[in-house]
Amino acid sequence: EKLKSFSQSLPEGIKIFSVYDRSELIERAITTLKNTLLEECIIVALVCIIFLFHVRSALVAILMLPVGILIALIIMHALGVSSNIMSLGGIAIAIGAMVDAAIVMIENAHKHLERLKVGESRFNALMKASIEVGPALFFSLLIITVSFLPIFTLEAQEGRLFKPLAFTKTFAMAAAALLSITLVPMLMIFFVRGKILPEEKNPINRILIKTYRPLIVWVLKWKKLTLILAGLVFVVSLYPLKYLGSEFMPTLNEGALLYMPTTLPGLSITKAAELMQVQNKIIKNFPEVASVYGKAGRANTATDPAPLEMFETVINLKAENEWRPGLTLDALIAEMNQALQLPGVSNAWTMPIKARIDMLSTGIRTPVGIKVFGKDLKEIETLAKKIEAVMRTVPGTTSAYSERILGGYYLEIEPKRNDLARYGLSIEELQETIEMALGGKMITTVVEGRERFSVNLRYAQAFRESPQALAHQVLLKGNGSAMVPLGEVANIKLKQGPSTIRTENGQLVAYIFVDFQGQDIGNYVAEAKGIIAKNVKIPTGYTLKWSGQYEYMERAKEKLKIVVPFTLMLIFLLLYFNFRRLTETLIIMLSLPFSIIGGIWLMYFLNFNFSMAVAVGFIALAGVAAETGVIMLIYLDHAFEKMQKQHGEMWTLNHLYSAVMEGAVERVRPKVMTVVAIMGGLLPILWNHGTGSEVMQRIAVPMIGGMVSSTLLTLLVIPALYALLKMRESKNTE
Repeated sequence: EKLKSFSQSLPEGIKIFSVYDRSELIERAITTLKNTLLEECIIVALVCIIFLFHVRSALVAILMLPVGILIALIIMHALGVSSNIMSLGGIAIAIGAMVDAAIVMIENAHKHLERLKVGESRFNALMKASIEVGPALFFSLLIITVSFLPIFTLEAQEGRLFKPLAFTKTFAMAAAALLSITLVPMLMIFFVRGKILPEEKNPINRILIKTYRPLIVWVLKWKKLTLILAGLVFVVSLYPLKYLGSEFMPTLNEGALLYMPTTLPGLSITKAAELMQVQNKIIKNFPEVASVYGKAGRANTATDPAPLEMFETVINLKAENEWRPGLTLDALIAEMNQALQLPGVSNAWTMPIKARIDMLSTGIRTPVGIKVFGKDLKEIETLAKKIEAVMRTVPGTTSAYSERILGGYYLEIEPKRNDLARYGLSIEELQETIEMALGGKMITTVVEGRERFSVNLRYAQAFRESPQALAHQVLLKGNGSAMVPLGEVANIKLKQGPSTIRTENGQLVAYIFVDFQGQDIGNYVAEAKGIIAKNVKIPTGYTLKWSGQYEYMERAKEKLKIVVPFTLMLIFLLLYFNFRRLTETLIIMLSLPFSIIGGIWLMYFLNFNFSMAVAVGFIALAGVAAETGVIMLIYLDHAFEKMQKQHGEMWTLNHLYSAVMEGAVERVRPKVMTVVAIMGGLLPILWNHGTGSEVMQRIAVPMIGGMVSSTLLTLLVIPALYALLKMRESKNTE
């Protein structure tokens, strides 16, 4: 709007328009998340209707969902958390788990209503069903909520990225936990009525029981073998770990590229402009490119200390449906890089927003950078050049460039004080003449109406094009009317020196910028470190520091070494406070490492690297995996307590097996429903490929894969382990 108002007063033929607009990316990303949220809500609603076979009952869970989301959004607004890809992503990964408590309570209410005798109160049956499972479900949702709190300990870039997601997921799950013990029981009274299909007549339930019963019979017969097989499966799952790469974050496709080539120092403005025009023409020839805009050097601000030899070219890309068939972003960058192999130019490719974040954080604009610290600039540059040459030999390297910190040339004018005195000249007069000759000096101001223009005087180009010209053609007025050449009173020469001087933590430093393709950062840096160690001798007093995204990744790894154990400790404490028994707490904690199995294998099949987004996904998985174990133990404990009431201390092994069969098989529907609801809520994230999907997919994949393996453990291993522990407790009692 502001630009439109300006355009009315511009001369004819001149237009102002934006070269790059970040709001388009933001709007596309938010649209992607909104569509994903809608798809998730629809899938979760369908899961409730299909499994319960009772629309009115399904409405309890369906109505709870928007209320929980609304509460999360209200808290977001109150705390000033903006609506963005990460904050909405927190709600997206929570939707499936938000309805878990409602699903289990509704299913338990159905079970109680099926057994309701004539004359008994429907209200009392519903309240009994809620009280029976409500507290444990509240704790399970609390576990999911609390398990995500360690994300708030993340710092720097990873903290700024994932804290909004952690906030909204925590808000959503806290709202779900609160609603599960307040709103859900009330809604059940209103909606859970009418004809309810018995479990044995529900086709979904019949299929589940028919499939599950023979498996649980085999498991109870071969309990120890089941545990051994589970252990072997866990060991086998370590196989794909060595094939998983590592990176800080998956690349977010911004819909634009930032081409940042660098030349050797000393490039003139004229040549820089010519080179940039050549590069822009080459780039514009690609049919996928919508527009190309480049700049050389720095902006007129102290916050942009870019040298003239560093270019920045923003390449706005067309929508991917307008690209050549089968062409990926990486392939397009590779083609452009090949076309732009110009002598003396080192290419680097990134994206506009990513480049700004990287340069503000570490000063490194490429995925990987090496910082060479030392005491002497000349030695630092020599060492950096050696490393640059070695880095070019590392497989996957597309460019490597070390800063030429000594590539600058300076005009040195040293006064001859004795000669100045002989001609009656002062240092001040000499400096004023040099200022006017080289830089120009304002001598007057021209006034035209309300506008004022300064008039600067400077020697013509011919008088200052070389040290010799300055020495002979720049004159000073000496004693009397004598004119003294500048060369008579000063030594004038060109001297080589540092073009830039960088310092970090009080030490001199030079940067080496490295770009690569076809490898993950972790493996690439590990290989590069080995090659440098073999081929470059680092002098005493000089050190190397790997920076860029690798620096973020290493910092995040160190933080996760603290965060992950802390998460597990929180889950353990909450489980123990709920069950008050160490054995049952340990049973559920056992499910956590097994939940990792599925996540690792799904990452392996999808060729995903381990990243901070994946780590967040595994942390989120810990909470929901614990919840599935809690739900299984709720039903096993209820069945066991019911058996104890019937038989007292005289129960036999057959009685125990019958109780386990009842708790596991006859209540298989709510367990499967909760898992399907969680996975169904995550699937739209997996199949959505819009803007911003790259990060959300890395969070969802460990959760989806982990829920598969966690469910198998919950349905097969936990009943076997539960039976073994109860048998052992019985023997100890005897």
